[in-house]
Amino acid sequence: MLLSYTKRHYKIIILISLFIIIFAAVFSLYDLEVEAVFYSALLCLCIGVIAFSFGLWCYIDRHKQLMDVLRNIDVGIDGLPEPNGQIEADYQDILHELYAQSLKTRCEADSERRDMEDYYTLWAHQIKTPLAAMRLLLSEENSQYSSLLLGELFKTEQYVDMVLQYVRLRSDSSDILLKKCSLDEIIKGCLRKYARLFALKNLEFSFTETGLTVLTDEKWLSFVIEQVFSNSLKYTPNGKISIYAEDDSLVIEDTGIGIRAEDLPRVCEKGYTGASGRADKKSTGIGLFLCKSILAKLGHKLEISSKVGVGTKVKIGLRSEFITFE
Repeated sequence: MLLSYTKRHYKIIILISLFIIIFAAVFSLYDLEVEAVFYSALLCLCIGVIAFSFGLWCYIDRHKQLMDVLRNIDVGIDGLPEPNGQIEADYQDILHELYAQSLKTRCEADSERRDMEDYYTLWAHQIKTPLAAMRLLLSEENSQYSSLLLGELFKTEQYVDMVLQYVRLRSDSSDILLKKCSLDEIIKGCLRKYARLFALKNLEFSFTETGLTVLTDEKWLSFVIEQVFSNSLKYTPNGKISIYAEDDSLVIEDTGIGIRAEDLPRVCEKGYTGASGRADKKSTGIGLFLCKSILAKLGHKLEISSKVGVGTKVKIGLRSEFITFE
């Protein structure tokens, strides 16, 4: 702060120094006694130090007031200190105008976002009615095509759920409810939902019970596990999917096509599909982004390792302090 204040007033300091030099030169021309010059210079120096110290104190106090306004900028900028001169008043007028425009823009954006969330939420709930009717009609038939159509219908329902979860994740309100849950029961529920797709693709799966009880939100964690299952099924044309525990992590491992090394750091970015997604032409790049965002809210971690042609290993790291073994 001292250096900043000095830089702010360097012109005045230089001007005063020049005045001192001029007075010293004039005094020397008139052959005044050195003692008189020294005492007058010392007196001026003391007054200058006092004035400089007072100015520095006011400068620091003003800085603190501005920092308080900055920390509470979301509340408003009414706490700005009184302007010190017309130039500062002009700056504050500009700041008030910019803040008002920013507030107006934010309100309009929030209103548009709420309208969009309401629309997609309504759409997701309304589309479930014809989907349920289609499922009922298809379940009454026992043909090969009806089984295939039921599998595609299940995928459609999962995409609808993805829309709902995406809207809820971006919403200001959160319905996360943390409680102790049996990890094995959550996994079994997900496996029951995906059993038909496992059967349609003739994939083998292995589930080793974890015996873990974790503090989490059952609905959100189930959604994450289902998304990982969906990706494993999509990119594993044949082979095996394994589910087991590794220390305090849930591992879902497949023998699918794998992910290229250069794509791994970005697979959880919003909208990033990677080489596999571009080849499939149906990937949205939203699933893993949602998984990582949801797990971050739950206090869990997501770790993905993969090798092209070998498979992919997804680890959901659970918070160890909340884990108990049954």
